[in-house]
Amino acid sequence: MKRNWEALVLKAMGGRDFRLTVLDTEPVGGHYQRLHVDGGGLLEACGVHPTMWIRLWFDDEGRPHQRAYTLVDPDPATGRFHLEFAVHDGCAARWATAARVGDTIDATVQGSAFHLPDPAPAHLYLVGDAASLPAVNSLLDAAPDIPATVWLEYAHEGEKALAPRARAHHDITWVPRRDDGTHLVDTVRAALPAADDAHYWVACEAASTRAITRHVRRTLGVGKHQLTSLAYWSAR
Repeated sequence: MKRNWEALVLKAMGGRDFRLTVLDTEPVGGHYQRLHVDGGGLLEACGVHPTMWIRLWFDDEGRPHQRAYTLVDPDPATGRFHLEFAVHDGCAARWATAARVGDTIDATVQGSAFHLPDPAPAHLYLVGDAASLPAVNSLLDAAPDIPATVWLEYAHEGEKALAPRARAHHDITWVPRRDDGTHLVDTVRAALPAADDAHYWVACEAASTRAITRHVRRTLGVGKHQLTSLAYWSAR
């Protein structure tokens, strides 16, 4: 597929390209499509870290279009991982639901970087939604012994088809999306404490992410090194 200017910029910034091959595909709860893929050397070349994401390239009526997806259960020993797609009207969802074993898609690794603090935090405060739930799960898996408090926004009940991987010391709260995300922001602001030995991770809709991040930094006075935030999508 012919690439666009975005691909040239990513390449100039050190982006690394790989070709993924579909090994298996299955629907999940009627609202998601899960694909098992071979990474074409991606994991071997780039390593693995919690919340790791890649850019996939789709054909959108003859135009190249890239979207970011979190790796689910990457296995460095086999070079394989899963990808989960929300089923809706879009070129990525159309490709995923039509994908068959042996199909391929191009991927670029650029911009994904996260490591848990060392020493490990005493508590994790995570704010996400259905889009960032795979990343939330990767954090819970990477630090299974650390207590965590998690808020997850959902737009409809079907978005709960991908369950959080919670242990007994993980507190999960599902928050319905209301008032363009204001309900999530207000809920988190009211409940989020300030802690010197915690790590805060915020990844949801862009405006909500900005509002919660401002609260963490300015109101709670949390140090920059204790906070990771990234907008996963934009409502506008």
